[in-house]
Amino acid sequence: MGCTFSGLNALYDAVNGGGDVWINDNRFRIVRQLGEGGFAYVYLVKEVMSDSSSAGGLAKKVKDPSHLSDDGTYAMKKVLIQNNEQLVLVREEIRVSSLFSHSNLLPLLDHAIIAVKPTQEGSWNHEAYLLFPVHLDGTLLDNSNAMKAKKEFFSTSDVLQIFRQLCAGLKHMHSLEPPYAHNDIKPGNVLLTRRKGQSPLAILMDFGSARPARKQIRSRSEALQLQEWASEHCSAPFRAPELWDCPSHADIDERTDIWSLGCTLYAIMYGVSPFEYALGESGGSLQLAIVNAQIKWPAGPKPPYPEPLHQFVTWMLQPQAAVRPCMEDIIIHVDKLISKFSQ
Repeated sequence: MGCTFSGLNALYDAVNGGGDVWINDNRFRIVRQLGEGGFAYVYLVKEVMSDSSSAGGLAKKVKDPSHLSDDGTYAMKKVLIQNNEQLVLVREEIRVSSLFSHSNLLPLLDHAIIAVKPTQEGSWNHEAYLLFPVHLDGTLLDNSNAMKAKKEFFSTSDVLQIFRQLCAGLKHMHSLEPPYAHNDIKPGNVLLTRRKGQSPLAILMDFGSARPARKQIRSRSEALQLQEWASEHCSAPFRAPELWDCPSHADIDERTDIWSLGCTLYAIMYGVSPFEYALGESGGSLQLAIVNAQIKWPAGPKPPYPEPLHQFVTWMLQPQAAVRPCMEDIIIHVDKLISKFSQ
């Protein structure tokens, strides 16, 4: 499945948690941990160039030189794999990531899956190392939380420019043959890099849930199977109605992503999904709020965002997938809004 088994395991410094990691023929020093979740850890690493790596190190392996770091730093995701099911999922994430090549999609630069002996501390039997470009300004979620604490909002221009970049990356995925759906578009999966005098650079990441977009559902058991898969792979506040309550006869397509994209546009504006209010209400139901598309508009910046932005969100958040717009229509519309509202 495109995975490389390397005989070189990670060498860790027991004192400070640092140390070196080999990913195939290239060596990286762990600088610090950036985050963790589940059985995955993300580290800031720096390539170690030795005399023997004069052949070019990572530069020799990476197809697009623009993905190489000026200072040799990268983000490395380490995944502890406990069973064959998890191994298959990681291999699939690597395979799917290699399908995409777009400036608004996070590229996988290199990877290795290593067999390890189980220890007393852990029952995992493989470790995966995935190497990516690093974006130290964090995710859209990180930025939104920091801005909310200061009662700040993105400008209308920045909202539209961030959203337009996500559309461009997603269009690339939806244009493949067969089309791929990301299935987990949300602020936590959007990396932002702040740029002086420009809107932030936005990059969609985490293709662990990405799958061919089009599925024919022809029985109750298939519908329930899809709902169960979605409950594990698609974050609830951004999950499309048809993935909460799938009919026994349905044609699912990439418009599940359009719903999540609409929720994410709302979140760029207001810092949360349009339906998270239901979690805080007595007797509130997130599923009911989503299935009925009950959107509430919070207080925003002063002056408020233009009403056409609210209408744009509502257009994407139509409970019936068949009447939801496709990516091409959304791009035409957002370009019109950019020409109208961007200074």
